Amino acid sequence: MVRIPAQTVVVGSDKHYPEEAPAKSVSVSEFSIQAHQVTNAQFAEFVDATGYVTVAERPLNAADYPDAPAANLQPGSMVFMRTQGPVDLRHLSRWWVWTPGASWRHPVGAHSSIAKRADHPVVHVAYEDAETYARWAALALPTEAEWEVAARGGLEAATYTWGDEPEQPGLRRANYWHGDFPWRPDPGYGRTAPVGSFPPNDYGLFDMAGNVWEWTTDWYADTREGDPCCEAGSFDPQLPQFRVPRKVIKGGSFLCADNYCLRYRPAARRPQMIDTGMSHIGFRCVTRSAPVKM
Repeated sequence: MVRIPAQTVVVGSDKHYPEEAPAKSVSVSEFSIQAHQVTNAQFAEFVDATGYVTVAERPLNAADYPDAPAANLQPGSMVFMRTQGPVDLRHLSRWWVWTPGASWRHPVGAHSSIAKRADHPVVHVAYEDAETYARWAALALPTEAEWEVAARGGLEAATYTWGDEPEQPGLRRANYWHGDFPWRPDPGYGRTAPVGSFPPNDYGLFDMAGNVWEWTTDWYADTREGDPCCEAGSFDPQLPQFRVPRKVIKGGSFLCADNYCLRYRPAARRPQMIDTGMSHIGFRCVTRSAPVKM
């Protein structure tokens, strides 16, 4: 755990995606945060100790998904699949595939394993999974403000976790998409990497940019205006048939490409339905001297 001092800092951005605005000042009390994302080895220890079954490993209730094909009611999760060539980037279904058998144990499908990925971040964890792990470890998930303050590493209003300048050729800063998205990554990219493979920020925290998105406790709203949204207000208005609350995820992932998703920045944020894990979402935990009201 890395100690983060109490501070008041500007979070958000008025220069990038609309959901990051408005930039505003927030205060956080002192807390400590894990230096890296929870790994497969750490999550396996939790499962071995508790017998916990993740959301992706549980069969779906057909009554909750009346129009879903029977094959999609099997345990599974959403897996990124590279395309054969350039595609229309407006259609996520070109590279996201519902994959029966995919879970934290089988990150790219039923026949895959984590045997050689013990030090990679655990993925395919829904919010409930991350929260249950945190409780077992006597920790908690971070708020969005805590996460962003930690990611900034003390650099006031910097665009990236390392400063204002983009990554320069030959200087590896973070595991985001290098190459042609979503079909031709540069060697060494296009998938998760072992935690700590890239330089830490100035607080000594690894992978606060890229590798995998991370859960926070805040309900998602389309802007940062006011207090965190309530559960009911976090539903996706574009998908009214799915009354599933959404939380804020932070940090970007190995799939963030500069020409498509420039979100491996501290200010960036995305919504994620709490019942859905994916092959690019993980988490890390915090501990506090005093509880935070939710």
